[in-house]
Amino acid sequence: MGSLITYSGIATKVKAMERWRIKDEQFEEMAALESVPEAVDYLRRFLPYREIFEEAEEKDMHRGSIEQRLNLSQYRDFAKLYKFANLKQRRFLDLYFMHYEISIIKTCLRNAVGHREQRQDLSMFKDFFERHSSIDLILLSQSGSMAEFVGNLKGSPYYSPLNLMLENGKASLPACETALDMLYFRTMWKIKDKYLSKEERRILSQCFGTRMDMLNLEWLCRSKKFYQLSPGEIYAMLIPIQLHLTKAEINKMAEAENLSQLYELIRGSWYGKLDVIRQSEEPDLDHLTFEIIDRIYQMTRRKDPYSIAILNSYLYFKEREIAHIINTIEKIRYGLAAN
Repeated sequence: MGSLITYSGIATKVKAMERWRIKDEQFEEMAALESVPEAVDYLRRFLPYREIFEEAEEKDMHRGSIEQRLNLSQYRDFAKLYKFANLKQRRFLDLYFMHYEISIIKTCLRNAVGHREQRQDLSMFKDFFERHSSIDLILLSQSGSMAEFVGNLKGSPYYSPLNLMLENGKASLPACETALDMLYFRTMWKIKDKYLSKEERRILSQCFGTRMDMLNLEWLCRSKKFYQLSPGEIYAMLIPIQLHLTKAEINKMAEAENLSQLYELIRGSWYGKLDVIRQSEEPDLDHLTFEIIDRIYQMTRRKDPYSIAILNSYLYFKEREIAHIINTIEKIRYGLAAN
């Protein structure tokens, strides 16, 4: 009863926001359109996107501008939920926000490493980040080098690990992005035990633990398929936390001689029990990752509808929707078939 009372208000708010979720058949309709402006007009049918594209003009239809506006919709949803949430729910949202923060940091990092003369305009996110973040978003977006970028993170939790890599001459783009991902998952895994209840920790452990396992399996497959890395190099790139995989299984996978051997080891793991992997001769982990993680988030939401799962699930699937919109618009832009 306590959970029902605590979460009934926020659950009602989430359900109201979910009315504007884009359905599969609507994505199919949008994919069949012939131009990007038509796709943006289609998005204006949905209130969250009508608000952000209301004043968009033809010159704003390039990829960068559209992605920024879509991400702004994501942040606005977060802000609406944060404003509506009670103190306990805000503790979870404060933890979740780190995911958005790292996503923006990665965007700025790619710009800095690429020495792009025209920096990305992140001013539309300024108000949101000033309320929730300690980083100077505008200053970070203007970084012109890796050293300047790391220096502009001073005072944040991201500075120390990246500065150490910079001092050791190991601050490459992939290495920094991996370090940020590891910092995120380690922080979430550690702090959840401090601020969340036993039931909330169980829900987050299922969701984030599965994401970490699948990210590690993806990286293991990529390292064998594209990079031919040594086991030691592979270990250094893996998230050192597992849910359904054991350290012994991870070690065997890292030392597998080829992809076929690695796939056999994956089928012998906990994830091999799942139909989507068991029935695949050569698993496409990039695709199956989302299918498996989607199932976990749906399952936790269905099992505990009046819990932290309703916030965790909504924010996850909102992000998936944004990614689907971006992919659909890019297919239209380049004239790919709707299927």
